[in-house]
Amino acid sequence: MPTNFERAFEERPGVYAAWRGLVGAIRENMELRRYELATFAAAQRLGSTYCSIMHGNVLRNEVGEDILAIVNDREGTLDAVDLAVMDLAERVVVDATSITQAALQVLRDLGLTDGEIMDVVLAAAARCFFSKTLDGLCVQADAQFWELAPELQAAFVVGRPIASDRQNL
Repeated sequence: MPTNFERAFEERPGVYAAWRGLVGAIRENMELRRYELATFAAAQRLGSTYCSIMHGNVLRNEVGEDILAIVNDREGTLDAVDLAVMDLAERVVVDATSITQAALQVLRDLGLTDGEIMDVVLAAAARCFFSKTLDGLCVQADAQFWELAPELQAAFVVGRPIASDRQNL
Protein backbone atom coordinates (compact mmCIF):
# COMPACT_ATOMS: atom_id res chain seq x y z
CA MET A 1 0.00 0.00 0.00
CA PRO A 2 1.46 3.40 -0.88
CA THR A 3 2.25 5.91 1.84
CA ASN A 4 0.32 9.15 2.14
CA PHE A 5 3.19 11.09 0.57
CA GLU A 6 3.39 8.64 -2.35
CA ARG A 7 -0.33 9.01 -2.88
CA ALA A 8 0.04 12.79 -2.85
CA PHE A 9 2.39 12.62 -5.83
CA GLU A 10 0.21 10.26 -7.89
CA GLU A 11 -1.03 13.27 -9.86
CA ARG A 12 2.54 14.22 -10.82
CA PRO A 13 4.74 11.11 -10.87
CA GLY A 14 7.38 12.88 -12.96
CA VAL A 15 7.84 15.50 -10.26
CA TYR A 16 8.23 12.81 -7.61
CA ALA A 17 10.78 10.99 -9.78
CA ALA A 18 12.70 14.22 -10.35
CA TRP A 19 12.69 14.98 -6.62
CA ARG A 20 13.99 11.48 -5.86
CA GLY A 21 16.76 12.04 -8.40
CA LEU A 22 17.65 15.38 -6.86
CA VAL A 23 17.79 13.95 -3.35
CA GLY A 24 19.88 11.05 -4.60
CA ALA A 25 22.34 13.45 -6.20
CA ILE A 26 22.57 15.45 -2.96
CA ARG A 27 22.94 12.37 -0.74
CA GLU A 28 25.65 10.75 -2.84
CA ASN A 29 28.03 13.52 -1.76
CA MET A 30 27.21 13.35 1.95
CA GLU A 31 27.63 10.90 4.77
CA LEU A 32 24.22 9.58 5.76
CA ARG A 33 24.48 10.99 9.28
CA ARG A 34 25.24 14.53 8.14
CA TYR A 35 22.49 14.43 5.53
CA GLU A 36 19.98 13.23 8.09
CA LEU A 37 21.01 15.79 10.74
CA ALA A 38 20.63 18.62 8.21
CA THR A 39 17.35 17.23 6.89
CA PHE A 40 15.92 16.62 10.36
CA ALA A 41 16.85 20.15 11.46
CA ALA A 42 15.19 21.58 8.35
CA ALA A 43 12.07 19.45 8.82
CA GLN A 44 11.73 20.46 12.46
CA ARG A 45 12.15 24.15 11.65
CA LEU A 46 9.62 23.84 8.80
CA GLY A 47 7.12 22.34 11.23
CA SER A 48 6.88 19.22 9.08
CA THR A 49 5.65 16.34 11.17
CA TYR A 50 5.88 13.85 8.32
CA CYS A 51 9.48 14.69 7.45
CA SER A 52 10.50 14.95 11.12
CA ILE A 53 9.16 11.44 11.72
CA MET A 54 10.80 9.96 8.65
CA HIS A 55 14.23 11.52 9.17
CA GLY A 56 14.15 11.28 12.96
CA ASN A 57 13.55 7.57 12.53
CA VAL A 58 16.47 7.25 10.11
CA LEU A 59 18.72 8.95 12.65
CA ARG A 60 17.41 6.70 15.41
CA ASN A 61 17.14 3.37 13.60
CA GLU A 62 19.78 3.48 10.88
CA VAL A 63 22.40 5.84 12.29
CA GLY A 64 21.96 4.92 15.96
CA GLU A 65 21.46 8.45 17.28
CA ASP A 66 19.60 9.23 20.47
CA ILE A 67 17.05 11.40 18.71
CA LEU A 68 15.36 12.48 21.93
CA ALA A 69 18.67 13.79 23.23
CA ILE A 70 19.16 15.70 19.98
CA VAL A 71 15.68 17.21 20.20
CA ASN A 72 15.83 17.99 23.92
CA ASP A 73 19.48 18.93 24.42
CA ARG A 74 21.17 19.44 21.08
CA GLU A 75 24.06 21.47 22.52
CA GLY A 76 24.78 18.85 25.16
CA THR A 77 24.57 15.97 22.71
CA LEU A 78 26.27 17.01 19.47
CA ASP A 79 29.71 18.35 18.63
CA ALA A 80 30.43 21.78 17.15
CA VAL A 81 30.41 20.54 13.55
CA ASP A 82 27.02 18.83 13.91
CA LEU A 83 25.57 21.90 15.63
CA ALA A 84 26.86 24.17 12.88
CA VAL A 85 25.44 21.89 10.19
CA MET A 86 22.01 21.85 11.84
CA ASP A 87 22.14 25.61 12.40
CA LEU A 88 22.94 26.24 8.74
CA ALA A 89 20.09 23.97 7.62
CA GLU A 90 17.69 25.85 9.91
CA ARG A 91 18.93 29.21 8.63
CA VAL A 92 18.28 28.11 5.04
CA VAL A 93 14.70 27.28 6.05
CA VAL A 94 14.04 30.47 8.00
CA ASP A 95 15.80 33.07 5.82
CA ALA A 96 18.57 32.04 3.47
CA THR A 97 19.23 35.70 2.64
CA SER A 98 20.42 36.24 6.22
CA ILE A 99 23.33 33.83 5.78
CA THR A 100 26.58 35.74 5.48
CA GLN A 101 30.09 34.81 4.38
CA ALA A 102 31.07 35.12 8.04
CA ALA A 103 28.50 32.46 8.92
CA LEU A 104 29.88 30.17 6.23
CA GLN A 105 33.40 30.84 7.47
CA VAL A 106 32.44 29.35 10.82
CA LEU A 107 31.76 26.07 9.03
CA ARG A 108 35.02 26.33 7.10
CA ASP A 109 36.88 26.95 10.35
CA LEU A 110 35.32 23.73 11.68
CA GLY A 111 36.79 21.85 8.72
CA LEU A 112 33.95 21.76 6.19
CA THR A 113 34.83 22.34 2.56
CA ASP A 114 32.80 24.64 0.35
CA GLY A 115 31.35 21.54 -1.31
CA GLU A 116 30.26 20.13 2.05
CA ILE A 117 28.68 23.47 2.96
CA MET A 118 26.82 23.44 -0.34
CA ASP A 119 25.61 19.90 0.39
CA VAL A 120 24.02 21.08 3.65
CA VAL A 121 22.34 24.01 1.89
CA LEU A 122 21.09 21.71 -0.87
CA ALA A 123 19.73 19.19 1.64
CA ALA A 124 17.82 21.91 3.50
CA ALA A 125 16.51 23.50 0.29
CA ALA A 126 15.33 20.13 -1.02
CA ARG A 127 13.57 19.50 2.30
CA CYS A 128 11.79 22.84 1.93
CA PHE A 129 10.38 21.75 -1.43
CA PHE A 130 9.16 18.39 -0.23
CA SER A 131 7.83 19.46 3.18
CA LYS A 132 6.03 22.49 1.80
CA THR A 133 4.52 20.38 -0.98
CA LEU A 134 3.17 17.87 1.53
CA ASP A 135 1.85 20.56 3.85
CA GLY A 136 0.38 22.54 0.95
CA LEU A 137 -1.57 19.41 -0.02
CA CYS A 138 -2.63 18.74 3.61
CA VAL A 139 -0.77 15.42 3.69
CA GLN A 140 -0.44 13.91 7.15
CA ALA A 141 2.05 11.31 8.35
CA ASP A 142 0.69 7.80 7.98
CA ALA A 143 -1.49 6.43 10.78
CA GLN A 144 1.09 3.70 11.48
CA PHE A 145 3.16 6.35 13.26
CA TRP A 146 0.68 6.33 16.14
CA GLU A 147 2.66 3.22 17.10
CA LEU A 148 5.67 5.38 17.98
CA ALA A 149 6.35 5.80 21.68
CA PRO A 150 4.62 8.86 23.13
CA GLU A 151 7.94 10.64 23.74
CA LEU A 152 8.89 10.18 20.08
CA GLN A 153 5.51 11.47 18.97
CA ALA A 154 6.05 14.52 21.19
CA ALA A 155 9.45 15.12 19.56
CA PHE A 156 8.33 14.54 15.97
CA VAL A 157 4.82 16.04 15.78
CA VAL A 158 5.77 19.64 15.09
CA GLY A 159 3.05 20.57 12.62
CA ARG A 160 0.16 18.59 11.18
CA PRO A 161 -1.02 15.72 13.38
CA ILE A 162 -0.48 12.11 12.43
CA ALA A 163 -3.35 10.82 10.27
CA SER A 164 -6.10 8.99 12.10
CA ASP A 165 -6.53 6.62 9.14
CA ARG A 166 -5.65 6.35 5.46
CA GLN A 167 -6.08 9.74 3.87
CA ASN A 168 -8.37 10.45 0.96
CA LEU A 169 -6.32 12.64 -1.34
